[in-house]
Amino acid sequence: MSLKNAATAVRLNAHAPYSNFKVGAAIRAASGQIYAGCNVENVAYPEGTCAEAGAIAAMVAAGETQLTEVFVITNSPMPAPPCGGCRQKLAEFGAGEVKVICANTDGVERVTTIGDLLPGKFDASHMDRS
Repeated sequence: MSLKNAATAVRLNAHAPYSNFKVGAAIRAASGQIYAGCNVENVAYPEGTCAEAGAIAAMVAAGETQLTEVFVITNSPMPAPPCGGCRQKLAEFGAGEVKVICANTDGVERVTTIGDLLPGKFDASHMDRS
Protein backbone atom coordinates (compact mmCIF):
# COMPACT_ATOMS: atom_id res chain seq x y z
CA MET A 1 0.00 0.00 0.00
CA SER A 2 1.24 3.53 -0.74
CA LEU A 3 1.44 6.32 1.82
CA LYS A 4 -1.32 8.13 -0.05
CA ASN A 5 -3.62 5.11 0.02
CA ALA A 6 -2.93 4.46 3.71
CA ALA A 7 -3.59 8.09 4.68
CA THR A 8 -6.70 8.31 2.50
CA ALA A 9 -8.14 5.11 3.97
CA VAL A 10 -7.46 5.97 7.61
CA ARG A 11 -8.89 9.49 7.20
CA LEU A 12 -12.31 7.89 6.81
CA ASN A 13 -11.98 6.57 10.38
CA ALA A 14 -11.29 10.02 11.86
CA HIS A 15 -13.48 10.98 14.81
CA ALA A 16 -14.28 14.62 14.04
CA PRO A 17 -17.88 15.23 15.18
CA TYR A 18 -17.18 18.81 16.31
CA SER A 19 -15.14 20.26 13.45
CA ASN A 20 -15.92 17.76 10.67
CA PHE A 21 -12.26 18.29 9.72
CA LYS A 22 -11.06 14.75 9.05
CA VAL A 23 -7.32 14.20 8.75
CA GLY A 24 -5.41 11.09 7.75
CA ALA A 25 -1.65 10.71 8.04
CA ALA A 26 0.72 7.97 7.00
CA ILE A 27 4.43 7.76 7.66
CA ARG A 28 7.05 5.46 6.26
CA ALA A 29 9.56 4.26 8.84
CA ALA A 30 13.21 3.55 8.09
CA SER A 31 12.30 -0.15 7.78
CA GLY A 32 9.89 0.70 4.94
CA GLN A 33 6.85 -0.16 7.07
CA ILE A 34 3.91 2.25 6.81
CA TYR A 35 2.07 3.48 9.91
CA ALA A 36 -1.17 5.45 9.74
CA GLY A 37 -3.20 7.61 12.07
CA CYS A 38 -6.31 9.78 12.03
CA ASN A 39 -7.42 12.68 14.16
CA VAL A 40 -9.55 11.89 17.18
CA GLU A 41 -11.45 14.87 18.54
CA ASN A 42 -12.74 15.32 22.05
CA VAL A 43 -15.36 17.81 23.17
CA ALA A 44 -12.57 19.29 25.32
CA TYR A 45 -10.56 20.33 22.24
CA PRO A 46 -7.04 20.22 23.73
CA GLU A 47 -7.60 16.57 24.63
CA GLY A 48 -7.88 15.40 21.03
CA THR A 49 -5.14 13.70 19.03
CA CYS A 50 -3.81 14.76 15.65
CA ALA A 51 -3.47 12.26 12.82
CA GLU A 52 0.31 12.75 12.60
CA ALA A 53 0.66 12.07 16.33
CA GLY A 54 -1.38 8.89 15.96
CA ALA A 55 0.81 7.64 13.11
CA ILE A 56 3.97 8.42 15.09
CA ALA A 57 2.56 6.64 18.14
CA ALA A 58 1.84 3.55 16.03
CA MET A 59 5.40 3.61 14.68
CA VAL A 60 6.95 3.93 18.13
CA ALA A 61 4.63 1.25 19.53
CA ALA A 62 5.99 -1.07 16.85
CA GLY A 63 9.55 -0.38 18.04
CA GLU A 64 10.63 2.06 15.34
CA THR A 65 11.91 5.59 15.90
CA GLN A 66 12.89 6.98 12.49
CA LEU A 67 10.56 8.13 9.75
CA THR A 68 11.55 8.76 6.15
CA GLU A 69 8.42 10.14 4.48
CA VAL A 70 5.07 11.66 5.49
CA PHE A 71 1.70 12.01 3.74
CA VAL A 72 -1.15 14.06 5.24
CA ILE A 73 -4.61 14.39 3.69
CA THR A 74 -7.54 16.58 4.70
CA ASN A 75 -10.96 17.45 3.33
CA SER A 76 -10.01 21.13 3.15
CA PRO A 77 -10.17 23.45 0.12
CA MET A 78 -6.37 23.43 -0.08
CA PRO A 79 -3.79 21.02 1.37
CA ALA A 80 -3.32 21.72 5.08
CA PRO A 81 0.12 21.40 6.66
CA PRO A 82 0.66 19.73 10.03
CA CYS A 83 -0.02 21.95 13.05
CA GLY A 84 2.91 23.40 14.98
CA GLY A 85 2.91 20.64 17.60
CA CYS A 86 2.94 17.94 14.94
CA ARG A 87 5.77 19.67 13.10
CA GLN A 88 7.83 19.35 16.28
CA LYS A 89 6.75 15.71 16.68
CA LEU A 90 7.74 14.92 13.07
CA ALA A 91 11.11 16.64 13.60
CA GLU A 92 11.75 14.41 16.63
CA PHE A 93 11.64 11.31 14.43
CA GLY A 94 12.69 12.59 10.99
CA ALA A 95 15.57 14.56 9.53
CA GLY A 96 15.05 18.00 8.02
CA GLU A 97 15.14 16.72 4.45
CA VAL A 98 12.33 14.19 5.02
CA LYS A 99 9.62 14.76 2.41
CA VAL A 100 6.17 15.78 3.65
CA ILE A 101 3.31 15.64 1.17
CA CYS A 102 0.20 17.60 2.13
CA ALA A 103 -2.91 16.84 0.08
CA ASN A 104 -6.61 17.42 -0.03
CA THR A 105 -9.35 15.05 -1.10
CA ASP A 106 -9.68 16.89 -4.43
CA GLY A 107 -6.25 15.60 -5.45
CA VAL A 108 -4.20 18.76 -4.90
CA GLU A 109 -0.80 17.97 -3.39
CA ARG A 110 1.98 20.18 -2.04
CA VAL A 111 5.42 18.77 -1.32
CA THR A 112 7.66 20.22 1.37
CA THR A 113 10.13 18.95 3.98
CA ILE A 114 10.22 18.76 7.75
CA GLY A 115 13.01 21.37 7.69
CA ASP A 116 10.91 23.79 5.65
CA LEU A 117 7.92 23.26 7.94
CA LEU A 118 9.99 23.78 11.09
CA PRO A 119 13.11 25.87 10.55
CA GLY A 120 15.22 26.36 13.66
CA LYS A 121 13.69 23.31 15.33
CA PHE A 122 14.11 22.65 19.03
CA ASP A 123 16.06 19.41 19.45
CA ALA A 124 18.17 17.40 21.89
CA SER A 125 21.20 19.63 21.29
CA HIS A 126 19.39 22.40 23.14
CA MET A 127 19.32 20.18 26.24
CA ASP A 128 23.11 19.66 26.34
CA ARG A 129 24.66 21.87 29.01
CA SER A 130 28.20 20.46 28.91
